[in-house]
Amino acid sequence: MRIVSLLPSATEICYALGLQDSLVGVTHECDYPADATTKPVVVESVFPNNCKDMAPGEVDAKIGEAIRSGAPVYRFKPGALETAKPDIILAQGLCDVCAVPYKFVIDEIRKMRGNPQVMSLDPVDLTGILTDIRRVGELCGKVDEAGAVVDALEERVGEVAGPTRALPANDRPRVAVIEWTDPIYVGGHWVPELVELAGGIDVLGVLGEPSRAVEWSAVVASNPDIVIIAPCGYDIPRAKEELPRLQALPGWNELSAVKCDRVYFLDANATLSRPGPRMVDALEDIAQMIHPEIFPCLVEARRWSE
Repeated sequence: MRIVSLLPSATEICYALGLQDSLVGVTHECDYPADATTKPVVVESVFPNNCKDMAPGEVDAKIGEAIRSGAPVYRFKPGALETAKPDIILAQGLCDVCAVPYKFVIDEIRKMRGNPQVMSLDPVDLTGILTDIRRVGELCGKVDEAGAVVDALEERVGEVAGPTRALPANDRPRVAVIEWTDPIYVGGHWVPELVELAGGIDVLGVLGEPSRAVEWSAVVASNPDIVIIAPCGYDIPRAKEELPRLQALPGWNELSAVKCDRVYFLDANATLSRPGPRMVDALEDIAQMIHPEIFPCLVEARRWSE
């Protein structure tokens, strides 16, 4: 069995299920676990240096221009998929900004010999993420392994959701998750669910719906008790570089979260941007941010800081 993964979360699922030896192709962004970086890269960004040298506003403009013109943000390296000779391709159709669009995957397959099976992973909530792990297990002959992985993740989810389930509304802080800083985007899909499971109330995100752009005035009007800065694809050091941009916006210093020193950073590149096993890490992180009195030592080392 030969597997090509076209998104980092699918690569992580493959490793969690013990399928790493079957992986014959990954994307340029598949960096976890570290062994994934040794796999042949079949997908690359169309932008130089994968946008790392661009400001958020410039990234948004470039991506918006590409999408409006019908051009992909990612592309197959010439001949790479043919060389990989996959039996299975793990793709997605949820977000054209996150991976090669599904239609381009199908177009590329038509150019090559063979007829690989394509599975699209398109979760919109935590249940969908866990279901996709089982689906990959079923497709790749790892049913028992997938069941064990999901059971372990569900147990960790329960360790968070159990203590917060009965919290009254007045003990649930109002939370804003900033997924992009220029323009302002708030987290959607699974993000509001994670906030709720962690004992908070997402004041701007909509469960199951895509992340969306909002006016900064909407953030100010919502006056969150907690602000989580988690730009899509950014790790914590890069996310911290965006703090001055937010601090310069009118009303920032008047937010309850700022006055109470409850502004946090989350490694979205490792968690929120990747609908895979580490989404439960994000849940645990958010739980400690929202209710440190309930979850003072959920895990030994945290990836976020105030």
